[in-house]
Amino acid sequence: MIAVVLAATGVFVYFQFEHEAKTTVDSGLRSRAGELSAVIRRTGSRATAGPPHLVGSSGGFSEVLAPSGAVIASSPGVGAISLLEPEQLKAASEAPVYLDRGPLPGAQADVRLLAVPVKTQAGSRILVVGTSRETTEESFTDLKQLLLIGLPGALILASIAGYGVAAAALRPVEAMRARAKEISTAAPEERLPVPATRDEVARLGETLNEMLARIGEAMARERAFVADASHELRTPLAILRVELDLAMQEGRTPDELRAALASAAEETDRLTQLSEDLLTIAQTERGELPLRVESVQLADVFEAVGRRFGRRAAEAGRRIAVGEGGELELPGDMLRLDQAVGTVVDNALRYGAGTITLSARRAAGTVEIHVTDEGQGFSPDFVAHAFERFSRGPGVHQGGSGLGLSIVATVAEAHGGDAHAADRPQGGADVWLALPASPESGGRRRAAART
Repeated sequence: MIAVVLAATGVFVYFQFEHEAKTTVDSGLRSRAGELSAVIRRTGSRATAGPPHLVGSSGGFSEVLAPSGAVIASSPGVGAISLLEPEQLKAASEAPVYLDRGPLPGAQADVRLLAVPVKTQAGSRILVVGTSRETTEESFTDLKQLLLIGLPGALILASIAGYGVAAAALRPVEAMRARAKEISTAAPEERLPVPATRDEVARLGETLNEMLARIGEAMARERAFVADASHELRTPLAILRVELDLAMQEGRTPDELRAALASAAEETDRLTQLSEDLLTIAQTERGELPLRVESVQLADVFEAVGRRFGRRAAEAGRRIAVGEGGELELPGDMLRLDQAVGTVVDNALRYGAGTITLSARRAAGTVEIHVTDEGQGFSPDFVAHAFERFSRGPGVHQGGSGLGLSIVATVAEAHGGDAHAADRPQGGADVWLALPASPESGGRRRAAART
């Protein structure tokens, strides 16, 4: 590109110089022709034969011709040779004419001529003034040499300077590339060097460092998740192994075997539930939890949950009641809502007391699905962390993975809503999901949550 620009500049300069030089020569010829024309008109043609008026300077010369082409007067060096051809003589007798011709006898350079008609007392005359183009051609030659030498030199210098500027501009990029090559998962806290230039490269470095920070946070969460999941899986597997070892010992009574198998079955159920919870969380880690949205009537959800946990509640001397709001409908995934409400009911059976009530109500464009019990409720320190992963209340060490309420929050967020927990004024816990009552509001809230 620099070569193209320099070449175009050189061509422009050359033709502009040629035009200016030609204009200057023509201007000088017009000036000399005007002076000599005035002299010829004033003194007559006989006086013009004298050389003082026709002798030029700086390579200039003059000649006076009759309409027939005969030479009346001329400068030294021109002699009696007519400078005009018959056709040129005819054209010059009517109007001024600029002409180019070869060198004069004894000269080497071409000449530039101006022929103008002049009216005198003796009749019409044609005045021819001219000048050698030797000086102009030498100037053209010097300009060509200057362009042929200067432009390649300028191209080389510009290329070297451009390479240096580009290398200096890309040096911070190379530094970032070298540092990025050294960064590994073992040291996610390292960052790329950002130049203090406040330009595009600096903004690129800042953006990449922000991306590395997000990746580091995601890796930290993944490591914590894997560590917590491993810890949660270790306990039921160890208990299951112990129960099976005891069941295999000789001399065990049928009752002891049944108790061991029942305990093993309980731990197996816990492992199954934990696996399902981990699968749900893994799906949310990859993106938004997949939903099959349809119009869901809450009475169907309450009935399914009550039927699934009814026997377990009866064995514990408790019951599951369905309150008001069963007639409400909302857009959602039936299986996911059943999972979320069932998880809350399972927690209420494990850690609550009294009757568990399922109810729903409308509130500010949302539908709130409440699950309440009559137990001791939540401890004040636990409420703020109730929906965090692997979070358990004080004194709870066995029987749960700490993922239940986290799954509830995940399902609520996937529907464009959120989950809440609080203690009831009359005693007991209240856990509820606030879900959009229409698909439009749900889409807006999901988009806002992703943003």
